[in-house]
Amino acid sequence: MDNTVTWFEVATDDPDGAQQFYGGLFGWTFAAGAEGPIDYRAIGYPGAEQPGGGLYNTKGEFPAHAVFHVQVASVEETCAKSEELGGKVVVKVIDDGAGTDFAYLRDVSGSLFGVFHRR
Repeated sequence: MDNTVTWFEVATDDPDGAQQFYGGLFGWTFAAGAEGPIDYRAIGYPGAEQPGGGLYNTKGEFPAHAVFHVQVASVEETCAKSEELGGKVVVKVIDDGAGTDFAYLRDVSGSLFGVFHRR
């Protein structure tokens, strides 16, 4: 559903440690993502039918963080509107090669969040 938080992401340079921590704390399960250069693990909740988030290995390339993602109708339009309202586009990827457009934005107070659209 558009304009709804439908995904979250935990980014860390210690994905095994984070997996052990969150799995032990909340009972989350983790499944390896598609083969490739990115270590991305889908996060499942106890009793949930589908994953609700992902664990991403930053490999130390940027700071660890946890961020929510909002599903939108258009990443391009959402980025433009965010900037009109005083936000900032940090990273924008149109066509990630897997059918998803996404961007990381900062709100007016500097908080990071993500938006995405699956085509």
